Amino acid sequence: MTSRLILILAALAITGIEAHAQEQRRVTISIPDRKLSLYEGDQVVKTWDVAVGKPSTPSPRGTATIVSRIKNPTWYGPGGKVVGPGSGNPVGTRWIGLSIKGYGIHGTNEPASIGNAASHGCIRMRNRDVEELFAMVDTGTPVELE
Repeated sequence: MTSRLILILAALAITGIEAHAQEQRRVTISIPDRKLSLYEGDQVVKTWDVAVGKPSTPSPRGTATIVSRIKNPTWYGPGGKVVGPGSGNPVGTRWIGLSIKGYGIHGTNEPASIGNAASHGCIRMRNRDVEELFAMVDTGTPVELE
């Protein structure tokens, strides 16, 4: 084999390993514990504190998948209110949309809410934490809300 062919085969093997690892990733959200964990296979990669829905607007339970990922999103609120990217944006610096319509995992402009039942049902993370998670998941990643 030529060295070029060996390099190509090695690159394909590494790409296949990375794709396989990505396929095995899943997110689990413990609503009562207010924790989000990223798993790779059966191993916890990392766990973060989150805010969940308040009693009047609880977070949904069940299985979903990530369907969208948006950096520096625009927030569209009630009454036609629109907030562009920036420090005043209620969804912070990242939006990870779920297959449960209207719900997602996102940052916040209220970091003191993390660890509480404070949202309208979405899963809130500190901006630095959601940015880290955003880089580790992709569309199609399963999400379990328990």
